[in-house]
Amino acid sequence: MEALRDTDPAHIGAQTLLARLGAGGMGQVYLGRSPGGRLVAVKVIKEEITEHPEALARFRREAETVRAVRSAYTANLIDASLAAPPYWLATEYVAGPTLSHAVRESGPLPAASCRRLFAALAEGLASVHAYGVTHRDLKPQNVILGAQGPQLIDFGIAKGVSETALTQAGAAPGTPGYTAPEVLLRGEAADAADVFALGATLAYAATGRPPYGTGEPTAVNFRAVHGEIDVAGVEPGLAALIKECVLTEPGSRPALAEIIRRCAVDSALVDDPVYASLTATAGGAGQVPGLLPSTIGPGLPARPSGYVPTYVPGGPAAAAPKRAVPRWAVAVLVGLLVGGIGTGGYLLLQGDGDGRGAQAGGPSAGPGTPGAVSSASSGPAASSPAPPAPGGSAGALGAVPDHIEPNKVSRDLWTDGADGGHCNLPGEERAEFLTSSVVDADDPQAKTVTGKVKIRVYLKPYNTEKAPYTISVGVKPPHEIDESTQRPYDFVRDYNHGIGYASKPVDLKNPGPGGEVQLTYPDDFSTQLVDNEGTRKRFPAIPVANDPGDWTVLIYRVRGVKEYSSVYCTGFPVK
Repeated sequence: MEALRDTDPAHIGAQTLLARLGAGGMGQVYLGRSPGGRLVAVKVIKEEITEHPEALARFRREAETVRAVRSAYTANLIDASLAAPPYWLATEYVAGPTLSHAVRESGPLPAASCRRLFAALAEGLASVHAYGVTHRDLKPQNVILGAQGPQLIDFGIAKGVSETALTQAGAAPGTPGYTAPEVLLRGEAADAADVFALGATLAYAATGRPPYGTGEPTAVNFRAVHGEIDVAGVEPGLAALIKECVLTEPGSRPALAEIIRRCAVDSALVDDPVYASLTATAGGAGQVPGLLPSTIGPGLPARPSGYVPTYVPGGPAAAAPKRAVPRWAVAVLVGLLVGGIGTGGYLLLQGDGDGRGAQAGGPSAGPGTPGAVSSASSGPAASSPAPPAPGGSAGALGAVPDHIEPNKVSRDLWTDGADGGHCNLPGEERAEFLTSSVVDADDPQAKTVTGKVKIRVYLKPYNTEKAPYTISVGVKPPHEIDESTQRPYDFVRDYNHGIGYASKPVDLKNPGPGGEVQLTYPDDFSTQLVDNEGTRKRFPAIPVANDPGDWTVLIYRVRGVKEYSSVYCTGFPVK
């Protein structure tokens, strides 16, 4: 919270502005006072994005959702102006820290407190779902620990049962690590997706670690689909319930009522001493900047005393210092209440604040994560320390990376047809001097593939390409693959939008390859990821028989581990 600036208005609508609360993904947020003296949070959309229909639609959806959902677990809408600039909405001002900040500052919650919070959030989601609304972005930053109980905030991407999502092409709604597999794979979000996010949120509350580790959003999403949630050290019964909430199959997740029953709450959350220590304020919730006492106990600087229900971004959070005893434990033991914890967090699609601020040494994936085996022969994934790989431009440095990471969405697809098949890769993106052949390894004349595939890629003799010319071949099954079974997900029937299983990059201009490379699928292909601890996860390619249909073969021009683009497309049918 900070004082108003000279450029800030004195009023928005009927609300008198008192202070700045932060800047959100769509605008500035102010602490205001209604004509009757009630404190409100006023969110004003940024001028520069008012010309974007998608942004306005999201802002209006947030206002409409908050207006429609009247729950003890959500901040009520006080007033709004949605017809003409400046666009704004005013909601109840909710004092208290976000779950994200509380855990980062005070450490993970004990199992008993987690169960009470679990049940309360499940009850809150049930009340939202009763209005036909799916939150779609539940995470620790969007949970306020209020004095009367937790509050669910930021309904900017919430979705009614009859509505379609408002997201950019190729981008899934939600936050990496808290977005359900069916949302990532199909873009479909129902109530079960909120249950997944609830489980991930409680995993963070119980461990203090990002539920699926840290790193590039695509890598975190990959773990959320194919990996195991990190609940190492969590009380077994609580860990089991969290794991059930994040099962890949939406229909296998427990209903919210079942979650509440299994939490077996026997007392109010607000009476929980740990929760009370986190939500207590020093000096009252209604103070504006500069009016807090200079200290809160010996040697402790004063902090802002409240939080607004919206995004409040900050810089990348520093790693939380390790503590022998969590702060909440000290507070309970000495009876000293921690007051007015400030806010933090990150915007959608800009990484997760808790992820970047995780404690050093926190695992990037929990026990059982694919890749936690000694070799490819002992399971579907292999793990090994990864040597440094060039992430910059191979063309500029002359370096050839030893793999490419699946950090992109690829909508390039090949479909079989009477004319020999067709790929939707635009002609202007195809390399003029590059070509390829794809045949069945056992019967090169066969029209369909039944076993292994021989793939030949070569530069035409009269090419004028300069060295290096590094390529990798990606082979895409028709559907998204569950790496634990090496078969398509039962609940996903959409096309595969990944890059496929990739071959080791090779420089076709190098005298060794001599302008061509010959590969065998699946032997020479895999998916590889490197986590923040430098451990490479390798997922071997599946047999073609595991996913009959039209397979796509893409050739990528490679400039680095994460820098590559499609330059050629073909494919083959599997019956």
